[in-house]
Amino acid sequence: MSKNIKLGSLAELAALTGKPVPEPTASAPTGADLVYSTASGRIDAPAPTARAIPDGKAVRVMREKNGRGGKVVTLVRGLPLADEALAALLKELKGKLGGGGTVKEGELELQGDHRDRLVALLNERGFKAKAAGG
Repeated sequence: MSKNIKLGSLAELAALTGKPVPEPTASAPTGADLVYSTASGRIDAPAPTARAIPDGKAVRVMREKNGRGGKVVTLVRGLPLADEALAALLKELKGKLGGGGTVKEGELELQGDHRDRLVALLNERGFKAKAAGG
C-alpha cells in the first residue's frame, strides 16, 4: 500500500528521490512573463502606462492613403494616453465624425478625410494638435 506524501518544495522531492535539484535555466520566465505561480496564485498584469510626449511635441493629425486601395484614412499620432483611454477617445471621435476607425499600435486610425475637424476637436479637448503631411 502506498503512503500519501505531501511535498512542500522541489528540495523535499529531491531529498526523497536522492536526485539533485535542477538549476533554473536561462529560458525560465521572468517576472514580466509570469502569469501564474503555484506559490502565490494568479499574478496581476502591470497597469498600462500613459505614453509620454516630450515637451514641445504636438499630436500629429495626417491623411494617408498609401497601401489602402486608394481609400483615405486620417491618422492621429502621439497621443499621451493608455490603450483604454485611446479606445474611449476613438469611440467619441467616431460618433462626432460619423465614421469608423480603430486603434493600431498606439495610433488612432479613422476612416475618411477628417484632418481639419480632428485638429479642432483635439484642441478643444486640451491636446496640442497640428495638421501634418500634405
